[in-house]
Amino acid sequence: MKRLYCFDFDGTLTRKDTMFAFLKYYQPRQYYFQFLKFTPLFILVKLKLADAAKVKQGFISAFLKGKKEEELRRKAQFFFEEKHSELLRPEAVKFINQLDLEHNKGLLVTASLDIWTKPFAHHFNLQLVATRAGFFNGKYAGTFIGENCNGPEKVNRILKEIQGEKFDKTIAFGDTSGDEPMLSWADESYYRYFN
Repeated sequence: MKRLYCFDFDGTLTRKDTMFAFLKYYQPRQYYFQFLKFTPLFILVKLKLADAAKVKQGFISAFLKGKKEEELRRKAQFFFEEKHSELLRPEAVKFINQLDLEHNKGLLVTASLDIWTKPFAHHFNLQLVATRAGFFNGKYAGTFIGENCNGPEKVNRILKEIQGEKFDKTIAFGDTSGDEPMLSWADESYYRYFN
């Protein structure tokens, strides 16, 4: 029986949102200034009065725009090595480590950027389905390639990723409303399973 496992990342496998954790790690001095600057926009997003993807793109851009891709990838690897044990939920780590991913398939499906989520996916031997960072001439352009990987876009991206593959069962794990389309689409779904 071939299974497809789809894991949301932030809040499901981790204890906190990795966007804030990575940006704080990358630019500790600038972090609180930018956070305060963006707080009114974060409030509008919560009230559904602003576009979450645009605010997120702007916030990330304030820290990373113009930074070399090579430097960002290196810093993301350091972030993983230094922070993964405090960020990841032990129950989630144990569960994924017990999966037979040679005969099944595992996806890390996240709205977070591929820049800092790639080392986590690689560590777990999961394929990464994430919001993609746009680079131009080897530097972060401050934009995303395609849609923010959240809500219905998670299902769209999963379907692209598994095109032509057949699975007997799809199993999804999530923790917020942004995961609901993925959880509804799967044969079996678990909400806040590792919490």
